[in-house]
Amino acid sequence: MKIGNRAPWRKVLILTSVFALAACDNSASDAATGAKSKSAAPAAAPAATAAAKDWTTVVSKTPEGGFRMGNPDAPVKFLEFASLTCPHCKDFHEEAMPTIKAKYIATGKISYEYRNFVLNGPDFAAAMLARCQGPAVFFNLLNAFYANQSVWTEPFTKLTDADTARMNALPQDQQIAALAVTGGLDGFMRTRGMPRTKFDQCLSDKAAFDQLSQIRTDAVEKYKLTGTPTFVIDGVTQEGVYNWATLQPKLQAAVK
Repeated sequence: MKIGNRAPWRKVLILTSVFALAACDNSASDAATGAKSKSAAPAAAPAATAAAKDWTTVVSKTPEGGFRMGNPDAPVKFLEFASLTCPHCKDFHEEAMPTIKAKYIATGKISYEYRNFVLNGPDFAAAMLARCQGPAVFFNLLNAFYANQSVWTEPFTKLTDADTARMNALPQDQQIAALAVTGGLDGFMRTRGMPRTKFDQCLSDKAAFDQLSQIRTDAVEKYKLTGTPTFVIDGVTQEGVYNWATLQPKLQAAVK
């Protein structure tokens, strides 16, 4: 999938008419391993001492618009660009993050930053909802969106031409909210403690939308992103690395 530099309100919504679960560029990840890797059991957390600090409890929003977990002064900076609608991103998150958190983040060896790289209208809506309550809530919602990806994305695959025409007829600053409601994200967020007033507020935040668009532009122009997920270690984009099997040795080498 070729990735463009910017996704304005209307162009993002138009994508919903052809939205599919295989939204991310997965050809490279399959080529890297010959097949999709199987999920491994989560690694056990290292034994803690009374004086040890669990850096996974330290979260913040970065000036670039990402969300960081871990020691901000860690010797290794690990950045992931990913999409909430990308199946390969979900696979990586579920397979790799338990180990990354326990072995690298909790111990202060690396800081981990997640930046949303949105691929379509539903992705924009989900990202705005996950981000709008700040870093204290973001990572829990990230887990929820990935764990339930097949459930919350399924209604968007059934949108009709009439649905798309109706939403396209709305003012551009109302389209993302209308899309989210049509796809049932209001119910998804309500079961996770977000009232409708907050839901509407999050999806009408033009500054938040613009920041997501800027992250997308920076990813393409600065980090040469061509698909999701993409990993950056200490400012260097990891070419040919698209899953945990290929990333793990890179991270291990970086922390030595």
